[in-house]
Amino acid sequence: MPSSHSALVMGLTTSVGLGHGADSAIFAVSLIFSVVVMYDAAGVRLQAGQHADVLNQIVFELPPEHPVANSFKPLREMIGHTPVQVVAGALLGMLVASVVHVIVSI
Repeated sequence: MPSSHSALVMGLTTSVGLGHGADSAIFAVSLIFSVVVMYDAAGVRLQAGQHADVLNQIVFELPPEHPVANSFKPLREMIGHTPVQVVAGALLGMLVASVVHVIVSI
């Protein structure tokens, strides 16, 4: 499943680039924003999901009489995206923004 965050920010960046040019300051800001969001989706959030998986396994192995074993709500493990999902989302966002730009320009 493509990353919707990547699609959104790359759609924004593509629209800004097509509307204001790739040499504008707003395009540079938009591009940096996109890189930060995509890095977060593929790096930080993916790692958080992997940590949640390990923590859930640790708590699952606790004895039933342990106080945490009964009160622990399992953590969400599907948090981030793989690099392929991030790239697919970015390409989808650029495609949609380009198509919308062509339609609006007609």
